[in-house]
Amino acid sequence: MKTDLYGLPITANTDATVQGINDFIHGFIAYESKAPNIIPTADADPDCGLANAYAAMLWMFLEAPIAPAKAAPYLARARAAAHGTQREAQVIKAIGHWVDGDIPAMLESCDAITTEHPRDVVMLKLAQYHLFNTGDAAGMLRMALKALPEAADIAYTHGMIAFGFEQCHLLEDAETAARQAMLLRHDEPWAHHALAHVMLTQGRVAEGAQFLESVADTWQPLNSFMRSHNWWHLALFYLSQGRHQDVRRAYDTHIWGLAKDYSQDQVGAVSLLARMEFAGVDVGDRWVDVADHIALRGKDTVNAFLTLQYLYALGRTARPEVDTLMDAIKGRAADTAHYDHTAWAEVALPAARGIIAHTKGDWPTAITELGRALPRMSECGGSHAQRDLFEQIHLDALVKDGRASTAQQVLEMRRTYDPEGVPLNRLLGQVYDRSGLPDQAAKARARADITLAMAHSK
Repeated sequence: MKTDLYGLPITANTDATVQGINDFIHGFIAYESKAPNIIPTADADPDCGLANAYAAMLWMFLEAPIAPAKAAPYLARARAAAHGTQREAQVIKAIGHWVDGDIPAMLESCDAITTEHPRDVVMLKLAQYHLFNTGDAAGMLRMALKALPEAADIAYTHGMIAFGFEQCHLLEDAETAARQAMLLRHDEPWAHHALAHVMLTQGRVAEGAQFLESVADTWQPLNSFMRSHNWWHLALFYLSQGRHQDVRRAYDTHIWGLAKDYSQDQVGAVSLLARMEFAGVDVGDRWVDVADHIALRGKDTVNAFLTLQYLYALGRTARPEVDTLMDAIKGRAADTAHYDHTAWAEVALPAARGIIAHTKGDWPTAITELGRALPRMSECGGSHAQRDLFEQIHLDALVKDGRASTAQQVLEMRRTYDPEGVPLNRLLGQVYDRSGLPDQAAKARARADITLAMAHSK
């Protein structure tokens, strides 16, 4: 019997099918552009259940309402295929649950597969993606650790473990795992990503920028999400250092424009543009192109975390489509049939109301509604760093509504992980001035000036 690149038995009639399956496996976990090779592979071998199941899975990563319809023909062929191995049948079943919208059942299937087959890193990655989207950080870590020791030779295993540790706030363990991944493969992009999270959380801003710059050339051939997202993390370090021109250059060259119709590229652009504006960076007319592409998504409520950022872009540019999307969010929140109903009704809906209020300059409503949602935003998905966008929108409303005392509390807490940040300390200077504390204001501005001078001296 033939095996895949990690030694798992597979049912395939031709070497071309095996190559297509291996392209998908490695392309998927390494974020390489060869993953889509599974589509022509499945079309050429309609009787291969695994290839067609993987093709259905790839379509689902469109993260768009049309994805299940695109996946359906491939799933039908996978289900009708001649019997393969027990694992292949389980994989087909798991992916079928996703296409059918039953995420809890899909996660149960992934759990069973990875317990019996720890080297099935595709099912591990799939499970982590969905656990991430539901805010189950402990589940992400538990699932990844099951791969050891059997998959300890696979660099991407350690990258997934690292991100699980990081999302659980176990930062030293996360760094150890990420560096182990890089010992096996220096170009492991998810390990770079995990280290970026660790360094950002620990306030290692200059080190983080230098590290990501040192490995950035390895992202060039990756798919648009991984290339743009790792550059997005580098841009956050640039923002903290006050490097406005470098942020704009990163945005224009590596973050927006790679795949303008893809969900993750769109929200990366939205969240960076918002942060740039909050940091005092002139973004010119960059919002227009992003909002034009997001407007084409219509009533897209596939994922709450993504939808809220679509909403911000439409509201920020006063697009008429914002009302359509807001109505869709209300409808999704009212629909009790979905497994994630509570997250939509109790978290996403008030967050959406707060976002709309912010884009209209209604600061009190933005503060109230976002304040209700923020403690539970993890239920909508996204990482700590990504969800910080909503914290920053809330903070901006506090400052603009003149609530200096509350803003001071928020800013000083933020300074624990960005102690010398230029935008943060400049904003602190303003808030301390409004609070009648000129000495504290001067100290904050001095910290910003020192960081800015150091960044521009290199």
